[in-house]
Amino acid sequence: MAVYKVAYYCLSDIGKARQINQDNFIADGAYLRNHDAHMPAPLSGEFDGKTPLLLGIYDGMGGEESGEMASLIASECAAKADLTDDPIEGLLNLCQNANYRICEFARENGISSMGTTGAMLAFTKDGIALCNIGDSRIFRLAEGQLTQISVDHTAPFSVGGKPPLSQNLGIPPEELRIEPYVARGQYQNGDIFLICSDGLTDMVSEEEITDILLGTDFDMAVKRLVDTAIQNGGRDNVTVIVCRVKKKRWSLFG
Repeated sequence: MAVYKVAYYCLSDIGKARQINQDNFIADGAYLRNHDAHMPAPLSGEFDGKTPLLLGIYDGMGGEESGEMASLIASECAAKADLTDDPIEGLLNLCQNANYRICEFARENGISSMGTTGAMLAFTKDGIALCNIGDSRIFRLAEGQLTQISVDHTAPFSVGGKPPLSQNLGIPPEELRIEPYVARGQYQNGDIFLICSDGLTDMVSEEEITDILLGTDFDMAVKRLVDTAIQNGGRDNVTVIVCRVKKKRWSLFG
């Protein structure tokens, strides 16, 4: 019987141009709990095939403190999400709950517009469950090929060179129904998954990302990706989670 272990590293950085970090994440229940959002070193951990492991990134949008509050609310909802029965249903419920709470916060505080993207990957003993809304992305690197497995929610036109979002968390239900993208999949020995905010993908090409993931020791890859985004301009906050699947040898002792 094959048993898989998934190791992950997570790192978030304010970048060069922003005054605050509006990104947040979820990494096995951990997230940034204050607006300082400074991480002196990557957060790491692993999944042993027992309880589901949820990894995700939230890229907040909105003036002053609105963006980081939206991403914080999403992270708080993710930390409480129940994925034990059906991870897809659990991820969709997470999105609905986060959307409601962000809209309530906006109403109570007189904020006209605030929201966050979400890109989440749940590992279970049976495979992966993916959920995303907005333009934060999830990639799979297998057999040397990097493939985006999330779906961007963007309008078919650009404003200032970048298309605006067509979906995000924080949209009042009376304005638009949120429709997160969800999918199920399998993982295999050697797979590498990357979850990132657009602070990475706007600054680092997919070719560069592939080279870094293939040419860097796994425990250093997340820092090198963030450092490269900053070296290339660092125009936005950048948050990255890298995880790798490895097969463990079966033992009578587990």
